[in-house]
Amino acid sequence: MKQKHMYIIIFIILALGIYFLTFWKNKTIYQEPAGSVPLSSGVAYFAGGCFWCTESDFEKLAGVTSVISGYMGGDEPNPTYEQVSAHVTGHRESIKVYYDPAKVSYQALVEYFFKHHDPTDAGGSFYDRGHSYTSAIYYSTPEEKTIAENVVKDLEARHIFPKPIITSIEPAKTFWNAEEYHQDYYKKNPLRYEYYRKGSGRDAYIENVWGAQKEETGDKGQETSTTTVAGWRIFVKPSDAELKKILTPMQYGVTQKNATEPAFQNEYDKNKKEGIYVDVVSGEPLFSSTQKFDSGTGWPSFFDTIAPENIVKQNDFLLIIPRSEIRSKHADSHLGHVFDDGPAPTGLRYCMNSSALRFVPKENMEVAGYGEYLKLFSHSK
Repeated sequence: MKQKHMYIIIFIILALGIYFLTFWKNKTIYQEPAGSVPLSSGVAYFAGGCFWCTESDFEKLAGVTSVISGYMGGDEPNPTYEQVSAHVTGHRESIKVYYDPAKVSYQALVEYFFKHHDPTDAGGSFYDRGHSYTSAIYYSTPEEKTIAENVVKDLEARHIFPKPIITSIEPAKTFWNAEEYHQDYYKKNPLRYEYYRKGSGRDAYIENVWGAQKEETGDKGQETSTTTVAGWRIFVKPSDAELKKILTPMQYGVTQKNATEPAFQNEYDKNKKEGIYVDVVSGEPLFSSTQKFDSGTGWPSFFDTIAPENIVKQNDFLLIIPRSEIRSKHADSHLGHVFDDGPAPTGLRYCMNSSALRFVPKENMEVAGYGEYLKLFSHSK
């Protein structure tokens, strides 16, 4: 009995240790590496709702060298995420934008800011509500203040938005770095971020207001940079409980429980658009429309993969006859099976479940971080 009690005590200690390590990891304040930003860099501060989204958007703008999530606008020193999100410190979720003035102007940053959030919402930002999610520009010089005010006047004169702009233009105060957990959140947790952002309605609003103009700035020759870190390479799989919330019942059953979706009644069996197919959980690239063919089985079929390094093959003995199961490397999702009755040149048929895949159209691949695979379509008409 004493030995049993000892094992229980050890288990409790280990469990508590893991809990507190995770707790403190999420509380750790991000520290900027010394010398990480050139001395010639300009610095700008914006608050446009959820800093996961504003950080992600600004890191795609050519001329921006670094973006840090944090808090600004309040008087409480060393605010925490819990305090700011509870609206008790006066701070807003904000970003510090380091940029190269030779490549992008402050005015271009302000214009870009207005094209990537809703500056007319006085009560928050999409489904994040309260003062800490409201819109603001924090200026560091009188020139920056004038530029911000002129951009607002121009937007109002052009009647871009259906409601008046309420963005507050305030002098910059101390910028407090947010916790390490929040930095580059869209890279560390691409699935959770994607579902959060899509569910918030942010992109739908931006597309409705700006359309193709959302990536344009007043700087001639400036374009949005679409070079991003491949999120699947640093992907951390969510817990089972989180996956149940994020995925549909069918997606969860297929990817996590090795289920099979109905033939002919799935999303991509008849999809003929150009693009690539990625893992629905991690986003890791798997197949291309250039490899897709109609197998007549009722499931999307491919004769090859675009990323063999992301494919894991193992034996499946669920049926009487052994089969070769296909799983993704980073998410460990069940994708389907591979058979040797496919067309040339491989003779293979990767029979996949649509529910395990996400389709990225060719025209969206660059901005989504899959630009390296556009060469697959260089000879397509």
